[in-house]
Amino acid sequence: MGTPARNPQIVHFADYVLDLQTAELRRNGTKVILQEQPFQILTTLIESQGQLVTREELIKKLWPKGTFVDYEQSLNKAVARLREALGDHAEDPQFVETFRRKGYRFVAPIQRSVDQTTLAVVRDFADAETVLGAPPLQRLKARRVGLRYATFLAVALGLISGVPLWRHLSLVALKSRAVPMTPLPFTSVRGKELGPSFSPNGNQIALSWNGEKENNFDIYVKTIGAEKLLQLTFNPALDLQPAWSPDGRFIAFQRHTQGEDGIFLVPVLGGQERKLRSLQLGVFWYLESFDWSPDGKNLVFTDRPPGHDGGGISLLSIENPEDNYGLTPSPDTQLYDFYPRFSPDGQSVAFIRTVTTSSSMDIYLVSVTGGEPKRLTFDKSMIHGLTWTPDGTYIVYSSDRVGGRRLWKIRTSGGDPEPLSVGQEDAVQPAISRVGHNLAYTRILYDTNIWRYATSNATRARELPTRLIASTERDQAPNFSPDGKRIAFASRRSGSYEIWMCDSDGASPVQLTRFHSSAEVGTPRWSPDGQHIAFDFDPEGNVDIYVLKIDEGRSHRLTTSSANDSAPTWSSDGQWIYFSSDRSGTNQIWKMPAQGGPAVLVTKNGGYSPAYESPDGKSLYYSKGFMDSGVWKLPLAGGEETLVLDQPEGGFYGYWGLVEKGIYYYNAGKKNIEFFDFATKHASRVVTPVEPPIPANPGFSVSPDRRWILFAQKDQDNANIMLVENFRW
Repeated sequence: MGTPARNPQIVHFADYVLDLQTAELRRNGTKVILQEQPFQILTTLIESQGQLVTREELIKKLWPKGTFVDYEQSLNKAVARLREALGDHAEDPQFVETFRRKGYRFVAPIQRSVDQTTLAVVRDFADAETVLGAPPLQRLKARRVGLRYATFLAVALGLISGVPLWRHLSLVALKSRAVPMTPLPFTSVRGKELGPSFSPNGNQIALSWNGEKENNFDIYVKTIGAEKLLQLTFNPALDLQPAWSPDGRFIAFQRHTQGEDGIFLVPVLGGQERKLRSLQLGVFWYLESFDWSPDGKNLVFTDRPPGHDGGGISLLSIENPEDNYGLTPSPDTQLYDFYPRFSPDGQSVAFIRTVTTSSSMDIYLVSVTGGEPKRLTFDKSMIHGLTWTPDGTYIVYSSDRVGGRRLWKIRTSGGDPEPLSVGQEDAVQPAISRVGHNLAYTRILYDTNIWRYATSNATRARELPTRLIASTERDQAPNFSPDGKRIAFASRRSGSYEIWMCDSDGASPVQLTRFHSSAEVGTPRWSPDGQHIAFDFDPEGNVDIYVLKIDEGRSHRLTTSSANDSAPTWSSDGQWIYFSSDRSGTNQIWKMPAQGGPAVLVTKNGGYSPAYESPDGKSLYYSKGFMDSGVWKLPLAGGEETLVLDQPEGGFYGYWGLVEKGIYYYNAGKKNIEFFDFATKHASRVVTPVEPPIPANPGFSVSPDRRWILFAQKDQDNANIMLVENFRW
């Protein structure tokens, strides 16, 4: 098949309108969310004008040489997502026809029309190209020659097609507007590369990398188009969150140690480091970055008073680092503002706000002169970084507002968030160059599988650790059925997160839900009678509790508030469902009737998932906070809560299980699964997992006979910097 000609026209088919230049698809005027790879497939099929496009051609187009993915499976998933977005079916296709093992073609009739917004005066033909199927204009040494060539081309096209000269001239566009936005790996070395920051001229990116041995994070600089990384710091501490000074001479970064944390400066060309000030980092310390003011005189950072969990945004003078000015000071010790970013004009700061006991976050704007911050988003979802567009009209940010970490944009004047056409899979920490129109972000690459470990020495002598439930996608949140014969788990193996069930040996997996949503479905928990599974799901921007009746294959929504209600567990008698909720402003444990009804507050001093009733039904054991360590106990008949165990560590709140005689849990410091005995108050090692788990992912279940532990661990954990040249917003 020949290379299709690029075309900026509007394409009409059925009820859909496709703008090939702005990368937007609408149905009856409503925008259809379509991820980057399905969009590329759609445009390729349309531009092939009804001809067959082979699978090999699509794979070559979607995944450049050197991309390490399962091409066949990834292509199948991308086509499935395209069909889902179009409401199409492989068995009775209206749009995408499949030729088994060969490829696909677009079968719907199409019409083309010119988008009037593309009609623009030709300003410079030296680096432009035509977008009506004509060959690209080559770089010309003289603007006059380029104009003459463009005019000749337009006349020729007019004679051939009968279309007026002015119309062809108006369809000559700058190359920066015609070239599609394609994310390409900027780094692909072994290990994790995090926190991209562009140099002022947009030609280099500073980042943090844990090195070839994956044993320590330092600050590096890499030039766009080059392969070598220049190492700037060599400290055994964790050096993270680089921020390039506006004059291009220095990089500020965060140093995280077992002792004192701080903000440091290092010259871009290498040399003596300078410590600006000490820091007291909070629970989201890995996101506590900072930013330079456009004039280079100040840094904006999270300032946390000693002894406080919360903190506000402050300005720090580079000349006098101890001279701070609070932009969002707050007497509320739970209020937590972080990840500040200056607006391009230096008059405002965007930042993320949450409370220390919650993962519910939103973006706010505040003037550099202080005052009441303006709330920009109302998602109440995890946010993984933000940045301004160079013109100051949008904030681009990473959020799991509809499940999965992906890039969104929202006008700084307010409005509804819109998904970007790039960065739709595991994209965090976005950064945009002030010149050059480049976007960079960190892409998190990890795969979790569910392993089975024996609890006793005798069993371990016969049974090796077993990868029980595994796929090329994420499998997590396992839970044994009450009789121990089945396992419920969450998996993305079908292309979207769903609830699955299998036998206790991992055989005969069955998909129980079919939401086909980009939102995350998780934390399945069996009812005591084994007939129902409770789980959480967030299709509308906030998490709710659902209950699935297994023999009917139907699920219904149990909670309907605008709060985030997550991680359900059942009471011992099956009459109640406990869950974590931020409906009171902070995360607490609530309970509600299993058949539905008003929710009742259980904890008052903070509570987080999971929550388990003791076998006798007299006490509730629970975690305290999203990043807080320990397991707490509360008498259900009334009384004060007490700390039972100072494990698991913060971030691994989903890695413990309650049994009659004690608590099994994961000790992240020692990298062991351990058992805490209620009678002796002593903890002992049970087994050391093959690989550690990923924080903030549920993944622990003890079998009813106490012989086995299911453990979701990271079999792949990597992060690369992605670069999108010619970025348009």
